Amino acid sequence: MSEIDRGDEHRLLDRFRAERDEASFRALYRAATPYLWAFARRLAALDDAEAEELVQETWVRAVERVGTFRGESAVRTWLGGVLVNCWRERRRGQWREVETLENGPIVAAEPLPERVPTIDLERALASLPDSLRVVVVLHDLEGLTHVEIAESLGVPAGTSKRRLFDARRELRRRLGGGSLGGAP
Repeated sequence: MSEIDRGDEHRLLDRFRAERDEASFRALYRAATPYLWAFARRLAALDDAEAEELVQETWVRAVERVGTFRGESAVRTWLGGVLVNCWRERRRGQWREVETLENGPIVAAEPLPERVPTIDLERALASLPDSLRVVVVLHDLEGLTHVEIAESLGVPAGTSKRRLFDARRELRRRLGGGSLGGAP
């Protein structure tokens, strides 16, 4: 979180949970919402209206379920999980499993180079199918492991690895081939 450290965020959440203290909630909201907004925009393929709805629903659910926070992670990480669940529920009707990997070998994909202009990368990311975009956002941007992604999405870890490989390959293609520096 931007303005407060992990210890402070835990204390604020504990105070809100115990006393329903509005000042604590406002401080958490101000600190976490910019992160949630950026995260939601990526999941929503840069659709600002959908991102706004996701952030609002995330806060509603977080307040409803504040008692479920065990304090084992950062509050921001917990809120990110709530946001992913909100996003998945919105997609449930559209969500399709393209594949399931049992025990096949996974070839690790190399990370994307950082020289791609941000706007091009954001657009390419937004154009990916939901099942690929969410894995890139969770792994490459949020830093989750494949085990954490698998738990969050309800898929095997191998599926997460395969989707990341496929997503990175598709991003390279959409950004102009192997170098990622060319025009799409």
